[in-house]
Amino acid sequence: MFITPAWAQEAADVATGTADAAAGSPGILVTMMPLVLIFFVFYLMVIRPQNKRIIDHRKMMQNLQKGDKIVTGGGLVATVKKVLNDDEVLIDLGHGVEAVAVRQTIMTVRESGYRKSEEQKIAVEEAQKAAKEAAKKASS
Repeated sequence: MFITPAWAQEAADVATGTADAAAGSPGILVTMMPLVLIFFVFYLMVIRPQNKRIIDHRKMMQNLQKGDKIVTGGGLVATVKKVLNDDEVLIDLGHGVEAVAVRQTIMTVRESGYRKSEEQKIAVEEAQKAAKEAAKKASS
């Protein structure tokens, strides 16, 4: 009364074993394929880039050194004055204001003190070369 004759016939065939139960239904592989595809795309778009960001941030925190310009989680721009231990750094906020910051609160390194000192060395070497060339030209 509440079930159509076709469904009733299929249920009767399955109960008696005269028809194959899986004949009309798709296989497990076809059923699971969209779910696997969604997970794969989610991995590529979300999980993998986030893990890369975490690894890069961890490396940045390990390479933190004196002279680095940093931005804290609160938006303060400061210079690392001293690395106190594995968890804390002494930062200079400007005008003689110093504070101790926890490494995990540092969001980014704007300018590396090492890179800055290397750039200064290169600039000094280039200036010395230019001065030598000018002296040679003047003496000739």
